[in-house]
Amino acid sequence: MPEFFSVVTSAAAWRILESHLQPVTGTEILKTSETASRITAESIQSPENLPAFPRSTMDGYALRASDTYGASEGFPAYLKVRGEVLMGCSSSLTVQRGEAVKIHTGGMLPNGADAVAMIENVQIVDASAIEVVRPTAPGENVLKIGDDIKKEELLLDKGHKIRSQDIGALMGLGITRLKVYRQPRISVISTGDEIISPELQPQPGQIRDINTYSISALIEKSGGRPIPLGIIPDDLTKLQMLLRTGLEQTDMVIISAGSSVSTRDMTYKAVESAGQPGVLVHGIAVRPGKPTIIGAANGKIIIGLPGNPVSTMVTFHLLARPAIYKLGGCLKVPAQPEVSARLTHNIPSTTGREDYVPVKLEIADGTLTATPIFGESNLITTLTKADGLAIVPLDLHGLKAGETVRVRMWE
Repeated sequence: MPEFFSVVTSAAAWRILESHLQPVTGTEILKTSETASRITAESIQSPENLPAFPRSTMDGYALRASDTYGASEGFPAYLKVRGEVLMGCSSSLTVQRGEAVKIHTGGMLPNGADAVAMIENVQIVDASAIEVVRPTAPGENVLKIGDDIKKEELLLDKGHKIRSQDIGALMGLGITRLKVYRQPRISVISTGDEIISPELQPQPGQIRDINTYSISALIEKSGGRPIPLGIIPDDLTKLQMLLRTGLEQTDMVIISAGSSVSTRDMTYKAVESAGQPGVLVHGIAVRPGKPTIIGAANGKIIIGLPGNPVSTMVTFHLLARPAIYKLGGCLKVPAQPEVSARLTHNIPSTTGREDYVPVKLEIADGTLTATPIFGESNLITTLTKADGLAIVPLDLHGLKAGETVRVRMWE
């Protein structure tokens, strides 16, 4: 067991972790409507033009633009109305010179027409005639065939995380089934003699398990399938056995607690004995979360997160979240949203480490402000009160009230 940490930056830790990731290769075909947040296993090209016919983008009158050139309120263009385009139907009408056809938003442009005059720019003379009071340009208020996407044009890349708008586009093109990568299975192990199930009443010295459930929820948000393996006391042999089970049955293992350097912290020894190459990183230059372990055993990643709930959440977002996305075949890990805010109180720090401080965001005098929520890293409710984490960079001694701070939001 090491007696001190050889810490690396979070960026360096991620590079080491990423170099040992082996993405899953299994795929499955699902209904497109069920693929939100899944990862595409192949590139997707459009099977057809969208729209498949020229459409109006406004309520108004389909016409020949040249018939409206020079039109004004004092000298309007007089056009005969030949009929109306019914929604959901093609029109048998052909617009001739000096003619117009009533049309609604989304309606199919009739033959001969090349523009739509907005209803606001039209004065109705009677049931068979209108006056257009403003000129209309060719193509105005019209979607042409393929304006949205053309046949065989790339819609989604392989390795793309599917969003709600992607599902809408796929369904609009008739792509109702989709090949996606299977979700990576992530084992979760909680350790500690003092940890008990949330269903039980703690006795003096005991605490309910928090991290299994917060980690599992974070795994789901990152595109993985959490597989909780239970709570293990501070027993190296039992931890080694359960870690071996996790490595055999799942794609990655996350161990909560036991990652520091005291005599009760067994995670380092368990990871080191699990297989080659063993421990890759022990200690990252962040607060909270310094005693984080990254390991690999026979092609699978093991991450040992600190046991304090705030440390767990911070280091999960820094390392486990992108690892799960990459493991699941995602080529571009979705960025966590960030905002800039004015700090209301000083945040002390030390150069050479990144600090992540829970903050509450509020609007004051039209300015977004960030108020630090100070507390120990074992106080989970500091996170329930927080909107995000203020980031103090490596090279600063801290941040002063009134300075601008980056705040990384919860997803």
